Amino acid sequence: MIGLLLVDDEELVRAGLRAVLEAEPDIEVRGEGADGADVPGLVRTHRPDVVLMDVRMAEIDGIAATRHLVSTMDRPPRVLVLTTFGNDGHVYDALQAGAAGFLLKRARPVEIVRAVRTVAAGESLLFPAAVRDLVATRGRCGGDALRGAGLTEREGEVLRWVARGLCNAEIAREMVLGVETVETHVGTVLAKVGARDRTQAVVRAYESGFIDPHRPVDS
Repeated sequence: MIGLLLVDDEELVRAGLRAVLEAEPDIEVRGEGADGADVPGLVRTHRPDVVLMDVRMAEIDGIAATRHLVSTMDRPPRVLVLTTFGNDGHVYDALQAGAAGFLLKRARPVEIVRAVRTVAAGESLLFPAAVRDLVATRGRCGGDALRGAGLTEREGEVLRWVARGLCNAEIAREMVLGVETVETHVGTVLAKVGARDRTQAVVRAYESGFIDPHRPVDS
């Protein structure tokens, strides 16, 4: 059972999300909050696996709330941020803060359910073109730090496949490797680039210029 916490300053949005998600047999909405200030206490009380959180809120936004969870908890819940616009610069900041992915508020119910299951399973919810565009808009700000991470040629290839949004099984098929081998490579890449998860690794790859954000993700 996936334990879920809903955090949005609009009650109607929370009600709609609850209706969609509680209809699923493997998802349980354990609590709700209206602001990022509510998040620490709600997480301690309800111990959710996933926090579905609005990126823009009045007192404490989803960025600060995500950063607080990631920096203060040994095993923080996975955070999936909600946004109205895919090119929202706040989404970029939330990904840097440690969010596992983002979801548009206009997403269809089936997409919302799939997103929650994806991040609950430990994967990152990457929309390759959207992440690329967010980084391209902000510009490179990480220098060439990633180039000094000591990635092998194969690890670099794995990172590029991750940036295209592929899961481990899909990368394994593309590279003709075992899934466990890919999992090992992904773990090594995260450690070498100092990333908490796949999303942060991809953002750093773009920022550093290791992957060019101005080129199509599949080129």
